[in-house]
Amino acid sequence: MNKSDKLLTKENCVLLVVDIQEKILPAMYESEKLLENTLKLIRGIKVLGLPIFYTEQYPKGLGNTVQLIKDELTETEPIGKMAFSCLGAGNLFEDLKQKDVKKVIICGIESHVCILQTAFDLLANGFSVYLPADAVASRRKFDYETALQRMSKNGVEITLTESVLFELLQVCGTDQFKQISKIVK
Repeated sequence: MNKSDKLLTKENCVLLVVDIQEKILPAMYESEKLLENTLKLIRGIKVLGLPIFYTEQYPKGLGNTVQLIKDELTETEPIGKMAFSCLGAGNLFEDLKQKDVKKVIICGIESHVCILQTAFDLLANGFSVYLPADAVASRRKFDYETALQRMSKNGVEITLTESVLFELLQVCGTDQFKQISKIVK
């Protein structure tokens, strides 16, 4: 029997955290949920040993990545960008291609701007894109909902934080399962 290629696996998969910065996070609709689920994703992805990248949009104006996230990402540096899409974040897309990444999990802000443009550019460059709906946000609920609908209709896999982590695990009863179970509770 075949396993679905729509499910995430640890092979060739990374997490991309987009622009969760000090001056813009407080303006997001349900910002606390976004932050909580992003931290769960980061912690779970670290347990699984997968690469994590993160970006900052115009940090001079929007501030740096919020401290709670920076504290979890001490082994990597932010990639600065002025473009809305992460296609404009230095050599990020080229680095992903060189590392043979096939699937990118995206979380962050804003759903209808940087997240949407990044998702579409990733698709255009041959990546599969997974978007945990509970780990992205916009200032307005309508913008968030519209962006998710548009991305879903155009090939982005809309999912949830917990779904992502358990898809990557695939089985229970392991030490990684026990660690991730504690993270998602």
